Amino acid sequence: MKIMHLADLHLGSQMKKFPKDKAEERRREIRSTFERAVAFARSEGIKNILLSGDVFDSDRPFKKDKEYFYSVVKHNADMDFYYLRGNHDGQECYREELENLKTFGESWKTYPLGAGVAVSGLEINAGNCVSMYSSLALDPSAVNIVMLHGDIGEASGENKINKLRLRDRNIDYLALGHIHSFRCDRIDERGIFAYSGCLEGRGFDETGEKGFVIYDTETKEAQFKPFAYRTVEECDADITGAQDSYDAVRKIKSFIDVNEKNLIRINLTGTLAHIDEMLASDVEADLRNLCYCVSVKNKTKLRIDYSALYNSKSLKGEFVRCVTAEETDEETRQKILDLGLKALSGQADV
Repeated sequence: MKIMHLADLHLGSQMKKFPKDKAEERRREIRSTFERAVAFARSEGIKNILLSGDVFDSDRPFKKDKEYFYSVVKHNADMDFYYLRGNHDGQECYREELENLKTFGESWKTYPLGAGVAVSGLEINAGNCVSMYSSLALDPSAVNIVMLHGDIGEASGENKINKLRLRDRNIDYLALGHIHSFRCDRIDERGIFAYSGCLEGRGFDETGEKGFVIYDTETKEAQFKPFAYRTVEECDADITGAQDSYDAVRKIKSFIDVNEKNLIRINLTGTLAHIDEMLASDVEADLRNLCYCVSVKNKTKLRIDYSALYNSKSLKGEFVRCVTAEETDEETRQKILDLGLKALSGQADV
């Protein structure tokens, strides 16, 4: 038996970092990607879909997002959806009238899937975050899938999952939500845990491939499948020596694939002969028509000729001579020179 593991759809996310029209389009694309994922499951003969929290971006989702989600569930009545609420949608009211929508609460609940497979889940809150480990009782002869939402580590608490306390609990697959990138590791000799990540990157901080996990209950293997319509990419662009934004864009395009489909964050790096506070916004404007959405951060450094300044009759020269005369290690001296000269040059981040 194969099972699809999804999480962190965040339907209705505001995506404030995008222009208004692009934000609305991305919200539609996220809904569409969820529907495509369900269609993929159908094509693969998968009848059980796990939703490990944050289906919605808030406890009060927009009507169109809520109706869309429950409509997908309703119109795939031969498939079962296991929806465990997360920290974003913890107060969402389940549509309990849908027979193929399986829900959870503050105590452990288990659903048999047949063929010796069972799905158990619990929604973590302040009242059960410590006691939930001792109350978990799983049949050692079954293939046990457990659903939780939170940060996995070595601590117990609200939105926290203590991996150490889940060892030797007869877990075969721990289907997690909350972390927006795929991650998979072992719990103990028997079981593994995985974050499926989100289906689509919703901001420039959610970079890389996004999708879902297919878990095979026979082989007990989890396979991540990239499935996003668009990818958020982050690139460092060394524009050393660029004279202006046109020159910077020319350098960027020479080694970065700027395409019309994906979202891209570009970090401008390298050294420049002068400070241009408008450089990032100018480069962003120049690239706007070449890709779906772009964000540019200026992380360049001012190129300073310390030897020339040392001999100059200026405030900067006096500063260099004073710092050079101090008895300190080379690394510390360099940091002081860089920060001080940036301040004297009026650089915005100092």
